[in-house]
Amino acid sequence: MTSSQSPAQVSGAAPVWADALARLAADQARVRAGGGAKAQARQHERGRLTARERVQRLVDAGTVFDELMTFAGWEMYGEVGGCPGGGTVTGIGQIHGRPWMIVANDATVKAGAFFPITAKKVIRAQTIALENHLPVVYLVDSAGVYLPMQDEIFPDQDDFGRVFYLNARMSAKGIPQIAAIMGNCVAGGAYLPVMCDTLIMTEGSGLYLAGPALVRAAIGQVVDSEELGGAAMHAGIAGTVDYREPDDDAALARVRSLADLYAQGEVAPWARRRAEVRRAPERDLTELVGFDGSRTYDVRDLITSMTDGGEFHEFKAEYGETLVCGFARLGGYPVGFVANQRTVIKKKLKAGGEPGLRTRIEVGGVIYGDSADKAARFILDANQAGVPLVFLSDVTGFMVGRDSEQEGIIRRGAKLVNAVSNSVVPKITVITGGSFGAGNYAMNGKAYSPRFLFAWPSAKYAVMSGNAAAKTLLDIQLAALKRAGHEPDDEELQALFEQVKAKYAAELDPRYAAARLWVDEIIPPNDTRDRLIRALEACAQNPVQEEFKVGVFQV
Repeated sequence: MTSSQSPAQVSGAAPVWADALARLAADQARVRAGGGAKAQARQHERGRLTARERVQRLVDAGTVFDELMTFAGWEMYGEVGGCPGGGTVTGIGQIHGRPWMIVANDATVKAGAFFPITAKKVIRAQTIALENHLPVVYLVDSAGVYLPMQDEIFPDQDDFGRVFYLNARMSAKGIPQIAAIMGNCVAGGAYLPVMCDTLIMTEGSGLYLAGPALVRAAIGQVVDSEELGGAAMHAGIAGTVDYREPDDDAALARVRSLADLYAQGEVAPWARRRAEVRRAPERDLTELVGFDGSRTYDVRDLITSMTDGGEFHEFKAEYGETLVCGFARLGGYPVGFVANQRTVIKKKLKAGGEPGLRTRIEVGGVIYGDSADKAARFILDANQAGVPLVFLSDVTGFMVGRDSEQEGIIRRGAKLVNAVSNSVVPKITVITGGSFGAGNYAMNGKAYSPRFLFAWPSAKYAVMSGNAAAKTLLDIQLAALKRAGHEPDDEELQALFEQVKAKYAAELDPRYAAARLWVDEIIPPNDTRDRLIRALEACAQNPVQEEFKVGVFQV
């Protein structure tokens, strides 16, 4: 059902990678258990499937369901028992050969109630669907807003109400939406399925703005669930439901049949240039890229390990070498790569007053002024050609210091950020290692609207690297203690440093980022090529490309 690495690939990896991939698989299994075996059994006792069983029966047999935001809510809301997966299952699956975004409430987690992260996860899934013109299926089984946290779910621009806003926006753009109510659908959540093109409802489900208990409390009316909002009432009296089905299997079969009837729109212009797919060179990426970032590697080897036939047309190969840019094909699609080089580079410099050339050592993962210039220009070229961009991010940040400042690093970095911000071709980011500070911005981080953002288990996501941040935070805490009249001894100072470092290390973990939806999914390295190809297939569903403008462009 989901894409994953084979045991052979895991066992063949370096020991640190093998441990990391085993932990990733175990953590994914823990999330996918939802509310646990007892909650799943209760769902079955009601004659209903679990969310993952529904998704599995909905997608084409033998195809991959690319789950997104698996770790939403990871280790959050511990005081109320947690919210595994954010109480929803989201991802892209094939239905009659066409990619659909699927959003399924997990009723085994707090009866499918919406936590703050649940709303954000559904909104992100809808945003991906809107940007890529992906049709959507909603499998609804939710008790509505989790009331103890209503103030964090209900009122803001990107809270619960945004779900229905996006519902309406997608409908206006002609993006198909099908909803199947397969359990509870109450309160504000009742608007989502009713705003879709087509509404299916199973026997025993309930659709109402207020349930029987709330109706009795509010207006004193005593009414049972079926009369208030059952499938028969909505199908025969209210006329809200388009199709009434006896059970989950019948409802899912109806969804599949209706999905097969929708007209297929045009694909994006760049996707019409898709060539015959050629195999990539077989290489275990965990042998190329070290887990902890301490080992240098040539990012061109990483790129050619993923591209069709290992082919790569590098742009300005001898200039601005800490960023590698160039064109290739991926799954037959034309793409442009922007990638952080991780080798140590001996850089030739212009002659000063003395004769001949001077040199300096440039550190891989750092963006220098000439690298920023090159990447900005390459992004212009990719937009001119109408070719999607793939960013491979393993970045420490921009170069600092006197020489870099005098070379105009701020001005040149701003130019690159401008180009990334205003790029109109699809952008996909894979974080393979560090994603620190302003380097995250230059390499198309979450704030820059990537169509998809993936991370390897080795990803580290923060404003600065761990040791530097821990020392800075320690200095801040130490100054506060001294102002309060307390001078810590060496032992207390070391304990405080370890505490600060451990906290920051936990926040560097990609699960921490994935829990908060800063990345869309954590993927094994050897799944990257296949995952990118299917992401490009999703992006190809949107044929519209905006006009490319950069505004005031620093030179």
